[in-house]
Amino acid sequence: MKILHTADWHVGKVLKGRPRVDEHREVLRELVAAARTHDVDAVIVAGDLFDTSAPTPEAQSLVLNALMALRGDGRDVVVLAGNHDNPQLLEVYRPVLGKLGLHVLGSFRRPDQGGTLAFTARSGEPVRLGVLPFLSHRYVVRAAEVLGGTAAEHNRDYAARIGELIGALTAGFHNDTVNLVTTHGTLPGGAFGGGEREAQSIFSYYFEPTVFPPATQYAALGHLHRRQQIPGPCPIWYSGSPLAVDFGEEGNTPGALLVEVSPGRPAVVRELTFASARRLRTVRGTLEELEGIEPGDDWLKVIVEEKPRVGLADDVRELLSGAVDVRLDERFRPVPATRRADSAGRSPRELFRDYLAATGREDEQVAGLFDRLYDEVSG
Repeated sequence: MKILHTADWHVGKVLKGRPRVDEHREVLRELVAAARTHDVDAVIVAGDLFDTSAPTPEAQSLVLNALMALRGDGRDVVVLAGNHDNPQLLEVYRPVLGKLGLHVLGSFRRPDQGGTLAFTARSGEPVRLGVLPFLSHRYVVRAAEVLGGTAAEHNRDYAARIGELIGALTAGFHNDTVNLVTTHGTLPGGAFGGGEREAQSIFSYYFEPTVFPPATQYAALGHLHRRQQIPGPCPIWYSGSPLAVDFGEEGNTPGALLVEVSPGRPAVVRELTFASARRLRTVRGTLEELEGIEPGDDWLKVIVEEKPRVGLADDVRELLSGAVDVRLDERFRPVPATRRADSAGRSPRELFRDYLAATGREDEQVAGLFDRLYDEVSG
């Protein structure tokens, strides 16, 4: 059978105040086209469909329409909640989308209550798929246990509990079935993409690759935004995000994974790359040097190598229409002012100009504005 593995859509993501709905729409169209082109039998969406737990109606419409399109031609579609998603919202979707043939899990379920899916692929193979949505540390490690023990013990408890849950979900794996697991979390050694939520990616949320039994033929993971394979007892992959979520992910190659697997054999994985989202790029230089940059259709993070002045950021944005993040190079950033020993007897105008000079903010427009305001206040 063929599986399309995707995750970390983050629909509704805003980049420095700029909406990316149009980009997400095109990326998801590319994802649906890949499912059709490669005639996949199943699609696994391993969490973080949305960027926030309170997605807008527009974001929900986009996601639901994409899931329905992926379901076309009778494909099995499996969706689980990530750490950005609202598990209760996905549970609201669950019965409705279930009637339409989609498998949606917002919260952990026992193997016999939907946690382990058993279905026959369009290609004819029997499939067993263990599904574990993202679980918070607080949910896995009971509050009573948090009152005692050390942080390291709690971390071990989290990893051990995740192992127990995956063990239960995979207990029904057999040699004559396609055995799959999907979850959303952090494995040691995984390379961060750059846009992950740090508080839910740190050591206390790690669990080991050994939680996946050798009988697993493919483990489909979400959470890390960089597409990568993790060493372990079976093929373990993060699909990565289908678009760069923020500027920390400039070096990522957005896309998804095409997986071919049959009973008794390890999965064969092929990487698919997507090109419909706007590229994120960092550029730097003086204003004169920036004039020579061809911005194209890229979103730009601009590092300006000049002293600060009024209107500098506006000049950059006028010059580069895709500039969404304008910053000063560290060498030109203002420094904290120190109190001068000879400040006594100096006028407010002199003191303000001394402050501008000491902090690297010298600007006659700012000084002139101060003079006018001081005159108004002092009469």
